[in-house]
Amino acid sequence: MDDDRSRKGAEILAKLHAWGTPRVLEPLEKVAPDMKDMVRDFAFGEIYARPGLDLKSRQLVTVAALAAMGNTSTEFRAHVHGAMNVGWTREELVEALMQIAVYAGFPAAIHALLAAGEVFEEREKTEGGKV
Repeated sequence: MDDDRSRKGAEILAKLHAWGTPRVLEPLEKVAPDMKDMVRDFAFGEIYARPGLDLKSRQLVTVAALAAMGNTSTEFRAHVHGAMNVGWTREELVEALMQIAVYAGFPAAIHALLAAGEVFEEREKTEGGKV
């Protein structure tokens, strides 16, 4: 394990998610803790930590990619929360997700918009809008 990648990954996750890790990673601790470490270290400690794009931009790219895939509900919701935590607004995310219809199809965009709507509602119910 690369301690620097682990540290960077943990720092980035803490910026994106008020709870420190996406909810999708927490259950992995019981089932496959090595996978949780790999996601933290590689995805966040290596890829997200690269220069060239700021964290906010990387989150929008991630939300758009997951929306286009259309089969990543848990991860998609976690990254919508993360995108909002680093400054994207509901309106900006809706516009980005509507754009998905042109390239990934209307079903993918509709599915993503409905899932994002659930995240927006969840955040409205929590104090301060942070989940």
